[in-house]
Amino acid sequence: MRTTKTITLLLLSGVASVALIGQASALEAQAFVDRFATVYGSLGYDIEFGTATLDGDTITVEGATVSLKGPEAPTEPMTFDTELTFSGVTEGADGSYMVESLTIPDIDTEFAAEPTGNLSLADIELSDLYLPGGDTVPAVATLQLIGAISTGPLSVLRDGVEFFSYESFEAASTFNPAQGPDLVDLSSSMTISGIVADLSSVGEEDPASGAVIEALGLTNIAGDITQEMTWSMADGHMNITEFLFDFADQGALNLTADVTGLTPDVLEQFNTMQAGMAGGEMTEEMAQAQMMQGMAIMQGVSIVGATVRYDDAGLVGTLLDYYAAESGADRASFVEGLKSALPAMVAQSGIPALTDVVVPPVSAFLDNPESLEIKVAPPSPTSALVLMAAAANPAGLITALGLVIEANMQAE
Repeated sequence: MRTTKTITLLLLSGVASVALIGQASALEAQAFVDRFATVYGSLGYDIEFGTATLDGDTITVEGATVSLKGPEAPTEPMTFDTELTFSGVTEGADGSYMVESLTIPDIDTEFAAEPTGNLSLADIELSDLYLPGGDTVPAVATLQLIGAISTGPLSVLRDGVEFFSYESFEAASTFNPAQGPDLVDLSSSMTISGIVADLSSVGEEDPASGAVIEALGLTNIAGDITQEMTWSMADGHMNITEFLFDFADQGALNLTADVTGLTPDVLEQFNTMQAGMAGGEMTEEMAQAQMMQGMAIMQGVSIVGATVRYDDAGLVGTLLDYYAAESGADRASFVEGLKSALPAMVAQSGIPALTDVVVPPVSAFLDNPESLEIKVAPPSPTSALVLMAAAANPAGLITALGLVIEANMQAE
């Protein structure tokens, strides 16, 4: 009898232990998704997760509903009725979390009724997720939330016909040191490969635009988008070395920017300003106050340089031929007419000094459309406020900016 009681007591203790372990696991899993919602809530997302369960260091969540906060946000939330798997989850002593990877099953869903819209996306994975601890989410932490994200093919259908797709998407950041409160600098890159857009359906809703698109041979466009950037926290030096939109048989547009002063403190001030202005209708006085506050914050931000470069691959020639035909002239005559009108068009800006900057290179580009590049290169890094003050004297602003426009020059 004593033995039977002892065995029964042990069994009951075991059952109780298992129950307690199950409760602890559920609480840990729930704490994780709660922290996830809190962190992303600070960025304007309202996330409600389904049931979360823990198995070792893997947390599985049964779907989520996501909506955007704010008066101008869409009213309809997006519901993801799919399993989310967070693998390699670890919790730090400060209440932060690291996640090795988040995998999401392939998506195939309808998003509109008339016309019928369908979206499919495969091979979705996020890695090196970081959720900071603490009562607030500092701006420097928001730069480190995701280490990398990649997907396979995306396809968007309209009434069963594919009008947009890409082959793959990849974005990744490297942090020094590893993700955490002591970020020194970061570098990031992004590539969207195999983009294809079918614009043939534009004519169904806008016949005039559809006719122009067809005449210009733009019913199908294909290309890639790439971006490279580095960012130092100490001096806020952000250098976007490439943001390239490269479309076959059309052209390539590349944007670069080099600025200093975008420190975590400046980002924090912007976040505070936006939070203070959020909610309610923006009055004229509030808008003026926000502008003044923004100018004060931008006082420490300086422009080192920036460029916008376009390399033609046939688009400009096609445009010139099209509009020449529309005007009843040949291309050479049409171009000469544009060049003759160009000085008067620039003069309308009221900045006489701009004529010498704009007219020669644009004229050369019209004659031989290879490349056109706008460069801003101040003699020394110049704060945004100084440039705004210089705007009162447009000729002085051109000098302060180091504004240069070049045509058909080799890319540096």
